Amino acid sequence: MQALERRGIHPELVPNGPSALSKLAGMIPAGADVMTAGSRTLEEIGLTDLLKSDEQRWHSLKAAILAETDPEKQLQLRRSATLSDYYLGSVHAVTRAGQVVTASGSGSQLAAYAYSARHVIWVVGTQKIVPSLETALERVREYALPLEDSRMKSIGNGGSVLGKVLITEHERPGRVSLIFVNEPLGF
Repeated sequence: MQALERRGIHPELVPNGPSALSKLAGMIPAGADVMTAGSRTLEEIGLTDLLKSDEQRWHSLKAAILAETDPEKQLQLRRSATLSDYYLGSVHAVTRAGQVVTASGSGSQLAAYAYSARHVIWVVGTQKIVPSLETALERVREYALPLEDSRMKSIGNGGSVLGKVLITEHERPGRVSLIFVNEPLGF
């Protein structure tokens, strides 16, 4: 936790998924533009369902993207969404030294994570804490990628690739928060 703070990332620890959802919801003001990265973790804590419900208080940019039928307009909406007030997702590993590793097939969330979103909130199961950057990259390649590849194939897609990797070493204080959940979540 201290290593993340030194790197400009505000960490919090909650005991479980419902607590993570409550903490996350309390961090986002009503009316904010919210975009979500594809994330099994966000699904597992119930955020995906909340964003589809009448109970959410935000403007879901993903809902607008999915509602658009014109592929070119949808692509423009996806690009614009990287500038959202709040970009929510997860990461694949956090080192004990506070480095955060995110892998992506397309890289669609990486611009928002690295720079363009006003605020980023990551929800991360504590099983993703690893000793070093080397073990973080190993976790991505040998654990997360095979699971994501299997998931993609199971829903009829061609599989997944490791397209891009973002290593966050330092952040502008106040922009990125990380909610650790003290239970296994996501890949």
